[in-house]
Amino acid sequence: MAQQCGGPSMEGNTMHFGLIQNYSSDIHEIADAVETYEAVGLDTIAVAEAYSFDAVSRLGYLAAKTTRIGLMSNIFQLYTRTPSLTAMTAASLDSLAGGGFTLGLGASGPQVIEGFHGVKYDAPLGRTREIVDICRQVWRRDPVIHDGRHYSVPLSREQGGTGMGKPLKLINTPERTNIPISIAALGSKSVAQVAEIAEGWQPIFYDPNRADRVWGESLEQGLSRRDPQLGTLQIQVQVFFAFGHPSPKALMAVRAQLALYIGGMGAKGKNFYNDIAVRYGYEAEAAEIQELYLSGRQAEAIAAVPDELLYGVALFGDGEELKRRIAAFEAAGVTTLLLAPVADTPEQRLNDVTSLLDLVRD
Repeated sequence: MAQQCGGPSMEGNTMHFGLIQNYSSDIHEIADAVETYEAVGLDTIAVAEAYSFDAVSRLGYLAAKTTRIGLMSNIFQLYTRTPSLTAMTAASLDSLAGGGFTLGLGASGPQVIEGFHGVKYDAPLGRTREIVDICRQVWRRDPVIHDGRHYSVPLSREQGGTGMGKPLKLINTPERTNIPISIAALGSKSVAQVAEIAEGWQPIFYDPNRADRVWGESLEQGLSRRDPQLGTLQIQVQVFFAFGHPSPKALMAVRAQLALYIGGMGAKGKNFYNDIAVRYGYEAEAAEIQELYLSGRQAEAIAAVPDELLYGVALFGDGEELKRRIAAFEAAGVTTLLLAPVADTPEQRLNDVTSLLDLVRD
């Protein structure tokens, strides 16, 4: 059992570093190297969940392996668990991690929620707010009473409601009553809501030199309504990473992922990731990638991904270039970089991460 995992600090703006355990990669690669990552000062391991192996099992496995590294879900989908089960799961993982778990939440998208889970994808904004409210109620061990538009835990009949019995509260005492919540969001309204109600925000394909034009106004709006007790908004960014220049194979894999998301994750007019590329200033390129991808010409779509976009959302280079890029992310308000190493072998991925952490901790 992990005891007192460090995890990302919720105060200040000093850059923290984590690893993202991708949904298609082998959990043992990170788990077997935990002692090394602890020694070099890794702050966080985030575990992804799409239509893959579930993240909860893998997070529990990692909690048994590390005594200092914080854990994060990246992300639990809003629609696949009830709000109370989400709260229960987070409380359990936080207990296993010695108070070092961050609950990452997100709406995902219609392709996953409807196409894989068979659940209607609706009202992500409203559902997010209600789930956050219910989770915090559960962690305080309050009797769960919620009468919202999307979720209802009714009062008992004795209290004037329709419930069949007394409202229940969590049996166990959580490690913490204020488990940090970090929400993945891209749209203007959803990002504003995250800045208002959550401890953290997880954007994707984040270019520190262009992000303000996409999300700056939304963040400002949300922060103006933020409860000061939530502290500074933590911005946790997943970033493609290599120490030095990636191999052609690795670069092709990054291009392929960008093309998949920009071109294939949704129909025209309903692709969140394409919208980001457009708002970054790649309107013509985003339209071309989408047209090629949706017409079955994936190889051409991959080739159409601009170098400037690829390198803008990645962390590649030698020591001085990496320091410069990290400074750019920090200047943009990013507090944690969740590294997604792209090297071709497990050994090189481990070496790249340890070299970076040695560099920044020096």
